[in-house]
Amino acid sequence: MHSIGASADAVGGNPMTAILPMLMSAGAMFIPLLAVIITQLIFKEPVLKGVGISFKLNKWWWLGWLLMPLVAMLTLGVTLLMPGAQWTPDSELMQQALQSMPEGVGVWGIIGISLFSGLFAGLTINAVFALGEEIAWRGFLVELFKGKSFWSSAIWIGVIWGLWHAPLILNGHNYPQHPLAGVFMMVVFCILLSVMLMYFRKKSGSVIVPAIMHGTINAVAGITALVVTPANDLLYGATGLAGMIVLLLVDAGIYLYDKSVGHE
Repeated sequence: MHSIGASADAVGGNPMTAILPMLMSAGAMFIPLLAVIITQLIFKEPVLKGVGISFKLNKWWWLGWLLMPLVAMLTLGVTLLMPGAQWTPDSELMQQALQSMPEGVGVWGIIGISLFSGLFAGLTINAVFALGEEIAWRGFLVELFKGKSFWSSAIWIGVIWGLWHAPLILNGHNYPQHPLAGVFMMVVFCILLSVMLMYFRKKSGSVIVPAIMHGTINAVAGITALVVTPANDLLYGATGLAGMIVLLLVDAGIYLYDKSVGHE
């Protein structure tokens, strides 16, 4: 999971220390797309055919997009239940955010603005970058695993997606305190998120929908850091245990919904 936006690393320091890694991380999101194009050229297949690019709108576009802020807020709530978690609305990040807003905008106002701006980013610039990954994960690989069951495909794609992040994780991305354990955590996180994204890919009929969801969660996942004192990156936030619990609950909800309503 890559974030495209302001980074806490820039607080009180040289902005370039945050901008360069952010640009590298964002650029890396197009590597899976290039890999798909090269593979299709090698095997003389039509480029980007069969990866699920469709602009036919349906309700699953909006449901998937609006689900991500809910996931972010539930993650904040579960994070606050974790050992050692502290609600800190006077954090340095929050104070900086408040200073850039008109007087009277409080903590919840900042959270609300962050959610709305995250929704906008997820539908626009973040979706473009996320599509670079999703064409591979929920496009090309879904077609490759066509003969397997939904759950088997989602798990295998999640494993591949998670391991693809390993170089970034080992360099301190998402789990700076625990880079080695972070590789395992990222694989589990990607499996859980893959189930959700793949379900919406199937229901919507378009790989653009998981790209929007992917881009939106990248934009809103940092809300927890605004108001919770960072302590343990294996427990807190979207990629910690808190976020995984929320994703597991969402995946369980998808299973129960589809079993009773979707029948797929």
